[in-house]
Amino acid sequence: MTATMLRPRGRKILRAKAVSGVLPVRATAVATLGLAATVAVAVFAIGRGSFAVPPGTVVDVLLGGGTGAQRLVVMDLRLPRILTAVLVGAALALSGALTQTFARNPLATPDVLGVTNGASLGAVAVIVLAGAGATFVPLAALAGGLLAATLVYVLAWRRGVDGYRLVLVGLGVGEIVQSGVSWFLVRAEILDARRATVWLNGSVAGAEWDQVRPLAVALAVLVPLAVATGFTLQAIQFDDDVARSLGVRLQAARLAVVLTAVALAAVAVSAAGPIEFVAFVVPQIALRLCGGARPPLLTSAVLGALLVAGADLVARTVLPGRELPVGLVTAIIGAPYLLWLLVRTNRRNTA
Repeated sequence: MTATMLRPRGRKILRAKAVSGVLPVRATAVATLGLAATVAVAVFAIGRGSFAVPPGTVVDVLLGGGTGAQRLVVMDLRLPRILTAVLVGAALALSGALTQTFARNPLATPDVLGVTNGASLGAVAVIVLAGAGATFVPLAALAGGLLAATLVYVLAWRRGVDGYRLVLVGLGVGEIVQSGVSWFLVRAEILDARRATVWLNGSVAGAEWDQVRPLAVALAVLVPLAVATGFTLQAIQFDDDVARSLGVRLQAARLAVVLTAVALAAVAVSAAGPIEFVAFVVPQIALRLCGGARPPLLTSAVLGALLVAGADLVARTVLPGRELPVGLVTAIIGAPYLLWLLVRTNRRNTA
């Protein structure tokens, strides 16, 4: 068998004196183009608003130039918002790629792990009961998401955890937690209910540097951890016996994948609320653009950043004088895709 036969399609084997590896050429090209598009969208979005700033001036300000008014608008008012959108999109898409690979199901998202509903319950409870400010709402959302995901994992444990059982338990727990969210909204004062509803629709409006910094730190830790699970994700696509024969400690590996996915989704939802369909749609788009057996992790993250940044731009410019929640825009994009995927899967099963 020749080296050409062993080489995966669409990948290039790199060799050095002490190092060899496989470069996913197609995925790298898609990620590079996606990154360039994200930067272009970000620069354009920063310049849009009541105080317009041309793209060239935006770049000049980012490099240290511009007037005092331009620096205030770009650096203090708009850059934190677009960075929050980029980081949240990357975290949600990467979490979705991990979840779908783990569960071997393109319909699996962090929602089935209880993260989104748990975070929603924590945030809404704090808003309704304490009228807490923006400082405490993200912390409550983060705690709620992590607690709900822990509950799902514990209930799904039966001498180990498999993806199918985890999804079923997650859906059940999610419905119970969602009923708690509805109860809080019913008993809330009108102003608190409005604040909670805005948060539940997902929004990066009003984002400040205090939100960007913890997001950036979290992703600086979690993205390398996600990439490090690459071999594990490849192995668990096979049967359990095959994975064990490859030297994978299945339960420890699955726990690492789930914890990373949960942490990514929790920090994203705590920063911007539950932005719908990003974790579901983006990994499948990345898979179809790049090919392969599972969603590519880094490409999914880049395309997630592009989707949320673009959706936020549309959300604040499509209606003059009025701003939509970014989660509404992503839902408009994602809902038709979900219907198409369900129809396609049904046709395949009945063929």
